[in-house]
Amino acid sequence: MEPRELTFKDDGKIPNNKLPLLVYKNAFEKRDEEGAQWLEERFAKNNWTNSWRNGVFDYHHYHSTSHEVLGVYSGTALLKLGGEEGSEIIVEAGDIIIIPAGVGHKRLESDNSFKVVGAYPNGSDYDINTGKEGERPKADKNISGLPIPDTDPLKGKQKGLPEIWKSL
Repeated sequence: MEPRELTFKDDGKIPNNKLPLLVYKNAFEKRDEEGAQWLEERFAKNNWTNSWRNGVFDYHHYHSTSHEVLGVYSGTALLKLGGEEGSEIIVEAGDIIIIPAGVGHKRLESDNSFKVVGAYPNGSDYDINTGKEGERPKADKNISGLPIPDTDPLKGKQKGLPEIWKSL
């Protein structure tokens, strides 16, 4: 299973990243509580920790201190990725989205059952930026200093993220 790759340009507010956002469609079969547990265990096995369960904010935001993975274990949502000039995609239970630091993401709409597990490489801490004036110099510096994770949260060391991101 190869991920779909999406790349977004800096729009002046949201920096985005030269690294592509990766979308694995229908990457796992378990749903609801079993799906959430499976995602937490799989992510942790591949050293993506500091996990949480919830949804996706309904406003544009990005993280400058960490990359992020979202695993959808319940429901369906329409997400806007890459800021106002970005792309809309539908995600549903079974999908995994790997978001490089700096890439904007926002929930446009969802059904009432939409839930995700989020996690970060090496259990890193994360910040929340919204494109406000003045946040870019520090955010840009943070993003440019982040290493590429050694593992893909789904596939581990050999495939996916390390192979794709390190080739850029």
